[in-house]
Amino acid sequence: SLDGSGWYYESVDLVDAFHPQTILAHTMNGRDLEVAHGAPLRLRVERQLGYKQAKYLTRIEAVADLGRLYGGNGGFWEDRGYEWYAGI
Repeated sequence: SLDGSGWYYESVDLVDAFHPQTILAHTMNGRDLEVAHGAPLRLRVERQLGYKQAKYLTRIEAVADLGRLYGGNGGFWEDRGYEWYAGI
């Protein structure tokens, strides 16, 4: 995590996960994504604010309840008071 207090994690609902503007990138310009750009995988949820744009994905899970994950609010920043839905 950024401050050593827990794992960095993020969550989105299935509507945003499957939206045509959401990008799960593993390549860029025909080459494997570089670490500086979020390798091995980078998530871009274009309909949400920047703190929902997770770099360096290591795992994707489908869960029915966010309350059992880490701080229980759906994300690292959400556990620290940010709104879960950050739509623009």
